[in-house]
Amino acid sequence: MIKVLLVDDQELVRRGLQRILGQEADINVVAECNDGSQVLHAVQTHKPDIVLMDVRMKQVDGITATRELKLMADSPPVMMLTTFGDDEVLWNALEAGAAGFVLKDSSAEELVRAIRVISEGGAWLDPAITGKVIEQYQRLHPENNQQSTQLSSLTTREHEVLVLLAQGLVNREIADHLFVSEATVKTHISHIFNKLDTRDRAAAIVFAYNHGVVSPRSPATIQKSARSENFKSDQD
Repeated sequence: MIKVLLVDDQELVRRGLQRILGQEADINVVAECNDGSQVLHAVQTHKPDIVLMDVRMKQVDGITATRELKLMADSPPVMMLTTFGDDEVLWNALEAGAAGFVLKDSSAEELVRAIRVISEGGAWLDPAITGKVIEQYQRLHPENNQQSTQLSSLTTREHEVLVLLAQGLVNREIADHLFVSEATVKTHISHIFNKLDTRDRAAAIVFAYNHGVVSPRSPATIQKSARSENFKSDQD
C-alpha cells in the first residue's frame, strides 16, 4: 500500500485527488494539509510514502516546504503539483529536492502512474513542461550547456542506464530491460550520480535532457495517456 500525503490549499483540488486515488487498491491517502507549514508534522505523524505537494500556497509554499522536509532523515519523496504558469519555479523545486512534477490537468491514469514510479524510487518529469524546465536550467547554469566531459566519463552500460532512467523507468524496469539485477542497476546509478555530480534521479534526468542524451519531445519508453480525464473534471 502506497501511503500518500496531500498538500494543497484548495479544498476542491484535494477532493478531486481523493476521488482519483481512492479508486486505486494500492494507494491510500493517509492525511491532508492545506499549507506547507503543516507538512513536517503530518509526515512525522502519518509516515507517508510520498508527498503530493502544490507549488503555490498562501503561507509556506511547496518549494520551501520541500526544502525543509529534505532536512529530515529518511524523508519521503515529494512530487510537485503544478500548472503551466508555474514552470519558471520548477527547477527551484528540483533543486530543493523534489522527485518530480505533474501538471494539475494531467489524466488520472498519468497521476497514478507518477505516484507509483516515485514511490518505487523513480523520478517523474511531466513532458509537457520539461522543455521549459531545461530552458530555466540553462539560464541558471550556462557553464553546463556545452558537451560535458562528465558525460564522456560514463561507461557504455552507464550511458544505457542513464537513457532508461531519463525515460522514466524505475530500477526494477531498468534491470528487466538490461537483463541484470536491481543491485547492479543501483550500482550503475550511484556511479552516474558521482560522475555527473548530480544528487538524485531528477537532477540526472535534467542533465540528460540538457546534454541531448534524450529529448523532452521524444516518445518515452513508457507511453502516457491523453489528458482526457483530469483533476478539474473530477472536481466538478
